[in-house]
Amino acid sequence: MTSLDKPTSDTDRTTRTDQQKADAKAVTEAALFEAFGGVRGMVETVLPGLLFVTIFTINKDLHISAIAALAVSLVLVVVRLIRRDTVKHAFSGVFGVAFGVVFAMMTGNAKDFYLPGMIYTLGLALAYIVTTIAGVPLIGLILGPVFKENLSWRTRNPGRKKAYAKASWAWGLILLAKCAILFPLYWWADTTQLGWILVALKIPPFLLAVYLTWVFLAKAPPPIDVFAEMEAQEEAEKARKAEAAAARNTEL
Repeated sequence: MTSLDKPTSDTDRTTRTDQQKADAKAVTEAALFEAFGGVRGMVETVLPGLLFVTIFTINKDLHISAIAALAVSLVLVVVRLIRRDTVKHAFSGVFGVAFGVVFAMMTGNAKDFYLPGMIYTLGLALAYIVTTIAGVPLIGLILGPVFKENLSWRTRNPGRKKAYAKASWAWGLILLAKCAILFPLYWWADTTQLGWILVALKIPPFLLAVYLTWVFLAKAPPPIDVFAEMEAQEEAEKARKAEAAAARNTEL
């Protein structure tokens, strides 16, 4: 190899490394969109609450506002069913809105429409933090199946476990900060003020948490595809049995 060959070789290695990093980032981005619903999931999360606070701001009618929010949630589910799309995000939205509607109707306080969702956010924040402290970060449990690695990151991929821990801390702290804003407003602000601020805080904290998760995982080691490993083991076992059968036939 001449001295002229070395720069080309180094350039090829750099190009391959850059391509691998780009592929890892693309895979991570696609997995995050799949796990958290993408743009449509965000719309389905925001729209019912936005409709509720808009109608309540106009006419101060709890019943009409609640029924409209629940109706649009059901419509979103029906649209997904017709299109044969994944319905888990739409269904979770329906349940969240339904709890809010029931709670507000029972108490007669329109602000209570938002309370179940706020309590859920607080519980989720604590779940992210507690599971990370326990060594099983929640974001890893959520994304492991999406990346086809299941729980292999816990014992076989320490760099990836560290990235999941960082991401879970990010989610937990961001959601706690959101709760620190909303719960005082629940006591001090009126329904419309709380509603508009809650709608405004739906997407930005979520996008920040998703972005930080993407940053941490894009820099982490690639996932171990346990499904591919199992398929390879099955193929190897089939090949071994075929060889054994062939050997027995030869002896006969």
